[in-house]
Amino acid sequence: MSDDTVKKTRKKRRTYKKRSVVDSAVRNAASLSDGCNPELVIGAEFDGIFEMPIIKKPKKIIIPDKLVPFSKMNKTDQKSFAVCEYENDTEFKDLLVHPDDYIDTLKKYQGFITPDCSVYRDMPLATQITNIYRSRAIGYCFQKHGVYVIPCVRWGDERTYTTMFFPERIAFSGIEKEGIVSVGSYGQLQNKLNRYYFVEGMKAMMDTLSPQVVLVYGKMPDEIEQMYPDTRFVEYSDWTLTVREEG
Repeated sequence: MSDDTVKKTRKKRRTYKKRSVVDSAVRNAASLSDGCNPELVIGAEFDGIFEMPIIKKPKKIIIPDKLVPFSKMNKTDQKSFAVCEYENDTEFKDLLVHPDDYIDTLKKYQGFITPDCSVYRDMPLATQITNIYRSRAIGYCFQKHGVYVIPCVRWGDERTYTTMFFPERIAFSGIEKEGIVSVGSYGQLQNKLNRYYFVEGMKAMMDTLSPQVVLVYGKMPDEIEQMYPDTRFVEYSDWTLTVREEG
C-alpha cells in the first residue's frame, strides 16, 4: 500500500470515528485513569484547596418519588424514580469508567444522585479525597449534559468534615449552599461509633451547606431533624424494602 493510500485511510478513520459525549480517550476498566478522567471537568469551576468541581444547585428543587440503585435501573419505571448508588462500589463501576454511556438514559429519570464512592474512616486520606472528587466530577459532567443532579454527601474521619486539619471541610467542597443534597444512613446507625461519626458529620454538613432539602437513603436521627427545623428531610426505604412494598 502506498504512503498516500495509508494517509487517506487514516484520515477517513479519523473522520468517521465516533466521538464520546465527554471527549474521553481510553478508560481503564478497573479504575478512573489519567488523573480521574480530566475530560469530565472541562469547563468546570472549582472549589477549595483541593479544587473540587462545583455542582450547581438547581433553579427548581425536585424531590424524587422513590430511589433505585444504579444496578437495578432496568427494573423500574423511569418516571417514578431517581437513580442512586447506595450500594457496593463494584455495582456501579461501569458508571465511573464509562459515564457517557448513561447520560441519555439518566435524563429520563426524576434525578440522579451522584456516586456514593466509599469514604471509610480507615482509608488513607488521599483515597477519601479522591473518592469525594470522583463523585463531584461525575455530577458536574452529568449536570453539564442536562441530567438533574443531586449531590451525594459522604464523609470519612474528622479530617474530611471539620477544619481541625484543613481550612475547609473537604466532604462538602464543590456543593453550593441552600440547595438539595442526599445522604445515606443505611448501616451508619447500628453501633455507637458509626452513629457518632454520622451525627457529627451531619451537623457539620448542615452548618456548612444549610440545605433546603436532604434526601435520606435510610433513617435520619430525630435529633438532627429537631436541630434543623427549616430543612425538609425526606426518607427513602432501601431497595429490598421498596420491592416488598410494591410487591
